[in-house]
Amino acid sequence: MSDKQKTGKTKRIKIIIERSNDVFSAYAENAPGVYGMGDTVEQAKQSAVEGIRLFKKYNKPENIPDILMSDYEVVFKFDTESFLNFYKKIFTNAALERMTGINQKQLQHYASGLKKPRPAQVKKIETAIHNLGKELLAVEL
Repeated sequence: MSDKQKTGKTKRIKIIIERSNDVFSAYAENAPGVYGMGDTVEQAKQSAVEGIRLFKKYNKPENIPDILMSDYEVVFKFDTESFLNFYKKIFTNAALERMTGINQKQLQHYASGLKKPRPAQVKKIETAIHNLGKELLAVEL
């Protein structure tokens, strides 16, 4: 019986996306040796996925993390600053304020890296985005 059959779930490779001064970096939280980078978030995501392919291609099976040897899905986790910057063309600070209850000035401080949000603030942002996603999934046109 496969791991997927045992748990009913596909394993998830969590790729962390972080912004530095000049590039976006990506690394797998639970698959050591998987990395990527790019000038944009999209490039970093693509680079990390390509990194998985190359890692599997050029390493011996015994050197490949177990999670990469079975069915898996890739999910991306952002730090708050990178998320707010990546999605700023979609979510204005005014819209995020209405969704989260966090004022626009504070959101701008998070987006600029001037301040780091407390875990409760990060959870508010994440919950609001997930709730919007659920609401959108229920819409038919």
